[in-house]
Amino acid sequence: MVDQAQKRLKEEFQTKEKAGRIRQQNEAIILEAAEIEFAQHGFKGTSLNAIAERAGLPKSNILYYFQSKIGLYGAVLSDILGMWNQAFNTTTADEDPAATIYAYIRSKIRYSRSHPLASKIFAIEVIQGAPHLKKYLAQEMHHWALGRTNVIQAWIDAGKMDPIDPLHLLFMIWGSTQHYADFATQIEWALDSEGLTEADFEQAERTLTHVILKGVGLTVPGEA
Repeated sequence: MVDQAQKRLKEEFQTKEKAGRIRQQNEAIILEAAEIEFAQHGFKGTSLNAIAERAGLPKSNILYYFQSKIGLYGAVLSDILGMWNQAFNTTTADEDPAATIYAYIRSKIRYSRSHPLASKIFAIEVIQGAPHLKKYLAQEMHHWALGRTNVIQAWIDAGKMDPIDPLHLLFMIWGSTQHYADFATQIEWALDSEGLTEADFEQAERTLTHVILKGVGLTVPGEA
């Protein structure tokens, strides 16, 4: 009797585990398809039918996971913010400012290369005044920025870096790193290139980390 109960519990666990994996896979497929459609057509010009067709899944699956187009759009933008911010999310004042800011700049440059469409979607939404998601994104962004500026200010107060405005340091990092996705065409024109290469992004990473870290009185990790 005990063996049967254990077997039943094991089967139930395996079923739930499999369902969880399927859900994660489907959500990832839908988000990727939505990213492409929103980048190409904007929020208004994108339909759930087009996303479903690109994802190769029924429209009902999208509604099951995300409830509506605005829900899916919000998930795409939240995914973008999470991706950008994860390198700086859990940092505390006890950590090394040079290593932390260096890692943050590197990660955002690399995401500009690997997820250029995501950056463009976010830029378009914000440039338009975030008409669809201001009430969802504004508070999330404010709380995140407040937490990060408190950490930076603690480093400044401890004499670990030059006294600068923490928020404007964040703005500088955002603008310079996201530029390589949002204005890639402009950069390609300046380089007389048909596309940015890995070497271009590596050079951008070296330059930005050097200029920004040196500008706040820090030494670039690995440099003498």
